[in-house]
Amino acid sequence: MAGHGQDRKTIDLEDGWAFMQRGITKLINILEGKPEPQFSSEDYMMLYTTIYNMCTQKPPHDYSQQLYDKYREAFEEYIRATVLPSLKEKHDEFMLRELVQRWSNHKVMVRWLSRFFHYLDRYFITRRSLTALRDVGLICFRDLIFQEIKGKVKDAVIALIDQEREGEQIDRALLKNVLDIFVEIGLGNMDCYENDFEDFLLKDTTDYYSVKAQSWIVEDSCPDYMIKAEECLKREKERVGHYLHINSEPKLLEKVQNELLASYATQLLEKEHSGCFALLRDDKVEDLSRMYRLFSKITRGLEPISNMFKTHVTNEGTALVKQAEDSANNKKPEKKEMVGMQEQVFVWKIIELHDKYVAYVTDCFQGHTLFHKALKEAFEVFCNKGVSGSSSAELLATFCDNILKKGCSEKLSDEAIEDALEKVVRLLAYISDKDLFAEFYRKKLARRLLFDKSANDEHERSILTKLKQQCGGQFTSKMEGMVTDLTVARDHQTKFEEFVADHPESNPGVDLAVTVLTTGFWPTYKTFDINLPFEMFFEMEIYLHFSIYVR
Repeated sequence: MAGHGQDRKTIDLEDGWAFMQRGITKLINILEGKPEPQFSSEDYMMLYTTIYNMCTQKPPHDYSQQLYDKYREAFEEYIRATVLPSLKEKHDEFMLRELVQRWSNHKVMVRWLSRFFHYLDRYFITRRSLTALRDVGLICFRDLIFQEIKGKVKDAVIALIDQEREGEQIDRALLKNVLDIFVEIGLGNMDCYENDFEDFLLKDTTDYYSVKAQSWIVEDSCPDYMIKAEECLKREKERVGHYLHINSEPKLLEKVQNELLASYATQLLEKEHSGCFALLRDDKVEDLSRMYRLFSKITRGLEPISNMFKTHVTNEGTALVKQAEDSANNKKPEKKEMVGMQEQVFVWKIIELHDKYVAYVTDCFQGHTLFHKALKEAFEVFCNKGVSGSSSAELLATFCDNILKKGCSEKLSDEAIEDALEKVVRLLAYISDKDLFAEFYRKKLARRLLFDKSANDEHERSILTKLKQQCGGQFTSKMEGMVTDLTVARDHQTKFEEFVADHPESNPGVDLAVTVLTTGFWPTYKTFDINLPFEMFFEMEIYLHFSIYVR
């Protein structure tokens, strides 16, 4: 059939096509599994050259347009005669298997025919901006087969997915292959997959989980319901990995979340014996973490949980205040030190409560700002309630005083003291009247320093550093000045004793300890005029003389 050079014989359309038709029939026989030898490279070259020659003959014998039409007709004829009937006689999973096989064969046919007709693609189609051969072949399948059976295919696929949801084993690879057809048939866009399959799947998913939720919400406790919901979401995510297109994942999960969680949020969270309050009351940390994970995916899903958390913490704190109040009221007035101990115990309990719920915010609620805010607002409520006439500012200042005083602190290790001070300063953040705390704290600090009751300078400075970070430099400047005054005074005292030792003539035989305080740093005390005995007066003169000498 092939000729070369100027003298080649013109191929007439009918003859040329009859030759091509034999090649196409051979290909179809191979695809249909009939006994037929494979194409040799010689067969392939003959078919390719015939098309080449028929497209490069001088007009009116250039048959490019006719061959382009016949290429499409070859597919249409094979589909109508063989492929469509074979699909229509099968149902359900058998039809899906047939479809996958037919699609696979169709792609092989497209690949071979577009090679035979390749010359059309290179010149004729390019010049005229026509649809490429490969796409023509795929469009034939889409228009003649896919459009015809897509409804049955979609129903069969969704039926299998629902079987799998009910725990049955299904052929996932088959579904993957079928759904790939929905994607590939779109020739680069997702319209067929989305409109002919995904939309229906999402509706089915909604219906499926709506029915499940209706029975679960009645039968199950909140934790059991959440375990089921989490498992369903996990399975749907896996389903995407196995056979759905990745684009379906957010849409699919959104439907499941909506049916199982958003629609039943209030009922679930407020379940009487197992809802959010019960989980907080019984310290069900794992269930609370699951609740957070599930509801964090839902628009505004965390708000009701954080509100319940706030109410719960407020109630617990308020109960501690009431307990301390009752306890103080039951003590007889003469047992003042007992009241002091109760107040100390109360602050420890508030610290423990704070530790506990800070851990909840961090671990169960992953440090989410809503829960930080809920915790802060809850503590602000009861941390500003006083106990039996003492404001919370005074209670905290007294607590610090007790920890920092000699005698009390020996029971605690250095680390425990640091930890307790750190926690008191954190609680101070919730107190509305911080200046009142500063006033109480300064008075107690003055007593510790002046009466040498302070157990450890390091701890005194450490808490001031913490207070400075929390409340600013203004807040602690006077207190820092007080501690510095004492350090300077000690230094001076040592030097004064050395001075007296070096000047024996000035020693009146009385030990004098002088602490010079900076006006403005210290609380104001009433002053009294006193007549000092001569020896003390003489020693004071010596100290003044020493001060000038030191300067």
